[in-house]
Parts: sequence; C-alpha cells; structure tokens
Amino acid sequence: MRKQFKVGIAGYGVVGKRRQKYIEQHPALEVVAVCDVNFSSKGIFDNGVKFFTNYTDLIKESLDILFVCLPNFLAAEVTIAGLDANFHVFCEKPPGRTLDDIARVIEAEKCKSGLCLKYGFNHRYHHSIRDALSIVQSGDLGEVVDLRGVYGKSKIISFDSSWRTKRELCGGGILLDQGIHMVDMMRLFAGEFSEVHSFISNKFWNHDVEDNAYAIMKTRNDVVAMLHSSATQWRHRFQLEITLSKGQIILDGILSGSKSYGAETLTIAYASENDAGEPLEKTTKYNEDPSWKDEIDDFADAIITGRKVVDGSSLDAFKTMQLVYQIYCADIDWKLAHDLSAVPAINSQ
Repeated sequence: MRKQFKVGIAGYGVVGKRRQKYIEQHPALEVVAVCDVNFSSKGIFDNGVKFFTNYTDLIKESLDILFVCLPNFLAAEVTIAGLDANFHVFCEKPPGRTLDDIARVIEAEKCKSGLCLKYGFNHRYHHSIRDALSIVQSGDLGEVVDLRGVYGKSKIISFDSSWRTKRELCGGGILLDQGIHMVDMMRLFAGEFSEVHSFISNKFWNHDVEDNAYAIMKTRNDVVAMLHSSATQWRHRFQLEITLSKGQIILDGILSGSKSYGAETLTIAYASENDAGEPLEKTTKYNEDPSWKDEIDDFADAIITGRKVVDGSSLDAFKTMQLVYQIYCADIDWKLAHDLSAVPAINSQ
C-alpha cells in the first residue's frame, strides 16, 4: 500500500517522537511535518520532514492527519484547529485542562462528521488489559464485584519549572496526568460510577495541584472501586485487582518507556469452595509492549474504513474526564479551595 495519508505532529518531544516511530511503520501513513517550541526556526530535516516552531504554521501544510502531543493547556485549542482544517485528529490524554475544554472539542467535532477524532488512552491497548477484558466479558469468572487500583510514581516531573505543577496550565496534578489511565480502566471494567467519595491532597509537594487522590466509588449496580493515584509512590507501581464472583484478575506492572513499573503480568485466581483462601492461580507475563503500534493501527483503520472510533472516542474521553472531576469535587474542601464548578453532563452522541 502506498503512503496515502500525510501526517503532522504538533509537539515533537518524547511522546511526539515515539508516535512518529509507529506512524512510520504503518504502510498508509507518512509524517511530513512537525512543530515544537524548542526549534529555534523553521526548516527541513535531512529526511525531508518539515519542522516549525508553532502549530499555526504546521496546520497550513497539506495534511490529512494531525497528532496533538502538546501540554494540557494547548490540547483542546490545537485539536479544534486541526478539525477546522479538515484533518483527522489524534490527541494525547488528557483531552484538556477541564471538562469545558473537551466539551468545546465535541461541539467542533459535530460539524465534521466525516473526520475521525481519537484520544490516546494507550493502556487500553496493552495486551494484559485486553486479555483481562476478554475474560471479564466472557462471564467465565462471573460478575464483577469490586476493583482496587493503585497507580503512582515518585513525583510530578520537573517540579520547579514544569507546566504540570501550574493549575492554570495543567488543570490538575497526578490524578489528571497519570491516574486518568486508572480511572479509564475502572470505567472499562465496571461501567459508569454514580456515587463518588474522595480525599485529595497536596500536603507533601505543596504545589497547587494534587500529589495524592484517594477515591471510593460505586456503580448503580453496586460494583465498588477503590483508587489511589499518587505522586509519593517511591517505588513506581501499577496494580489493578478485579474481583469477580468466581475468581479474581490481578494486573500487576505495566511496560512503559521508563521501565520502572516492573514486569507486566496478568494473574487469574480461580475461586472454589475448598481452596481455604489459596485458590489455583495462573500467571501470564508479557515481554513486549505493542500498544503504541496497535493504537495507531486502530486509528488508521478507522480512517481508512470510515468506521467510528471505539476506544478513545471524544465521548469516552469526556466521561473519563468527568469521573476525574467528580473525584476532585467529591472532596468538598478541595473543591472550595480551588473554586471548582459543578461537574456538567453531556448527552450521548
């Protein structure tokens, strides 16, 4: 297949370069231009890819697809600009700083029915997650009873100068930055949550964004989830336990660029009446991470075939952001101290 779609990347840092690696592996996609504020001027790389210092010059190029790999305060603005330029758009998580950001994107998207918009909730494409979802959906282990999730790292990067610690630029701290993946996983396995209680804290790092979020949530059919999103997790950790009526699924570790979250494993425990709390277990270890490639391949397939985006749609992104802000607002002291408004709803598309 010839390269039939020209791709631009807005934001050419670590994530933008990683996206390019897998974009170029797809037979139909070709990166033709990028932009980043760290470029001192515009020009052309040796491989023929153009580079610019800002996204306004980038979107003047003859593109078919725009990848948005920019800070939270630019994500919605550039996504809307891409849609207005009639580009298919892939935007990294989170979709913005606030629910208003993603709501504005959805309004812009409604005017562009022929375009694909996808958000990068990359964890959905890890094979451990996909295998766990298949088990849950099969019903072999019964119904979901509850979930417990921990996702944490030792700090929010570049504390002294990073936009990630400035609320007006990022919108939130560790929960919005990293914990949003765990929030998305809990929605994926349990459905929508109707009741949320939380404690939000910035007592350790003392920035204007949280360094810990503790939440307990319940769905309308009484599935309970407990979540801890942390920037004081000195030993980096990803773990999600899914208890079902006939057993348990334990997702432990996640393959990542930093390689600091340990081996990625899926353990299935098969409950029985006589196991005395020591059920038969089976553990699978995953040695490769094809999630970045699989996610881009899925996006390209939606564009080529004209089908709707399933994982990472704008509505999906809104609902995950909505739950993040429900967690923020459930802590009344945090809500009042940071002047957070009520969490709006949105109708299904």
